[in-house]
Amino acid sequence: MNIGDRVRVRTSVIVYHHPEYRNQPFDLKGMEGELKAVIRDWNGRPISANFPFQVQFSGKFRAHLQADELEVIESVTPSDTPSETAA
Repeated sequence: MNIGDRVRVRTSVIVYHHPEYRNQPFDLKGMEGELKAVIRDWNGRPISANFPFQVQFSGKFRAHLQADELEVIESVTPSDTPSETAA
Protein backbone atom coordinates (compact mmCIF):
# COMPACT_ATOMS: atom_id res chain seq x y z
CA MET A 1 0.00 0.00 0.00
CA ASN A 2 1.22 3.44 -0.95
CA ILE A 3 0.19 6.91 0.14
CA GLY A 4 -2.69 8.10 -2.05
CA ASP A 5 -4.20 4.63 -2.61
CA ARG A 6 -7.97 4.24 -2.27
CA VAL A 7 -8.63 1.62 0.41
CA ARG A 8 -11.64 -0.14 1.94
CA VAL A 9 -11.96 -1.47 5.48
CA ARG A 10 -12.49 -5.21 5.04
CA THR A 11 -12.92 -6.32 8.66
CA SER A 12 -15.17 -5.14 11.45
CA VAL A 13 -13.42 -2.28 13.28
CA ILE A 14 -15.35 -0.46 16.00
CA VAL A 15 -14.35 3.14 16.73
CA TYR A 16 -15.77 5.72 19.12
CA HIS A 17 -14.36 8.90 17.59
CA HIS A 18 -16.47 9.30 14.41
CA PRO A 19 -17.60 12.98 14.34
CA GLU A 20 -21.25 12.14 13.59
CA TYR A 21 -21.45 9.33 16.17
CA ARG A 22 -19.23 10.72 18.96
CA ASN A 23 -18.87 8.36 21.96
CA GLN A 24 -21.04 5.72 20.28
CA PRO A 25 -19.76 2.50 18.71
CA PHE A 26 -19.38 2.86 14.93
CA ASP A 27 -18.30 -0.01 12.63
CA LEU A 28 -15.92 1.00 9.83
CA LYS A 29 -16.42 -2.21 7.81
CA GLY A 30 -17.00 -1.36 4.16
CA MET A 31 -16.01 2.30 4.43
CA GLU A 32 -13.69 3.68 1.77
CA GLY A 33 -11.01 6.32 2.13
CA GLU A 34 -7.58 7.49 1.04
CA LEU A 35 -4.33 6.33 2.60
CA LYS A 36 -2.73 9.54 3.91
CA ALA A 37 0.30 8.28 5.86
CA VAL A 38 2.27 5.20 6.84
CA ILE A 39 3.86 5.76 10.24
CA ARG A 40 7.36 4.28 10.31
CA ASP A 41 9.41 6.79 12.27
CA TRP A 42 9.05 9.43 14.96
CA ASN A 43 11.45 12.37 14.98
CA GLY A 44 13.85 10.45 12.73
CA ARG A 45 13.87 7.33 14.90
CA PRO A 46 12.31 4.10 13.60
CA ILE A 47 9.23 2.88 15.45
CA SER A 48 6.90 -0.09 15.17
CA ALA A 49 3.42 1.42 15.32
CA ASN A 50 0.52 -0.89 16.20
CA PHE A 51 -1.78 0.90 13.73
CA PRO A 52 0.60 2.37 11.13
CA PHE A 53 -1.84 3.18 8.29
CA GLN A 54 -3.63 6.52 8.59
CA VAL A 55 -6.76 6.64 6.41
CA GLN A 56 -8.76 9.80 5.65
CA PHE A 57 -12.45 8.99 5.27
CA SER A 58 -14.93 11.87 4.96
CA GLY A 59 -14.36 15.44 6.06
CA LYS A 60 -12.31 15.53 9.25
CA PHE A 61 -12.66 11.82 10.05
CA ARG A 62 -9.39 9.87 10.07
CA ALA A 63 -8.46 6.54 11.62
CA HIS A 64 -5.27 4.56 12.17
CA LEU A 65 -5.59 0.94 11.03
CA GLN A 66 -3.53 -2.23 10.54
CA ALA A 67 -2.63 -3.71 7.16
CA ASP A 68 -4.85 -6.78 7.60
CA GLU A 69 -7.90 -4.52 8.15
CA LEU A 70 -7.54 -2.84 4.75
CA GLU A 71 -7.79 -3.78 1.08
CA VAL A 72 -6.61 -1.64 -1.83
CA ILE A 73 -9.39 -0.58 -4.19
CA GLU A 74 -7.41 1.68 -6.51
CA SER A 75 -3.65 1.96 -6.47
CA VAL A 76 -2.03 5.27 -7.35
CA THR A 77 0.89 4.90 -9.74
CA PRO A 78 3.64 7.50 -9.58
CA SER A 79 3.48 9.83 -12.59
CA ASP A 80 7.26 10.13 -12.79
CA THR A 81 7.77 6.50 -13.80
CA PRO A 82 8.56 6.18 -17.50
CA SER A 83 6.02 4.19 -19.46
CA GLU A 84 7.33 1.17 -21.28
CA THR A 85 5.75 1.47 -24.70
CA ALA A 86 7.51 0.15 -27.77
CA ALA A 87 8.03 2.68 -30.52
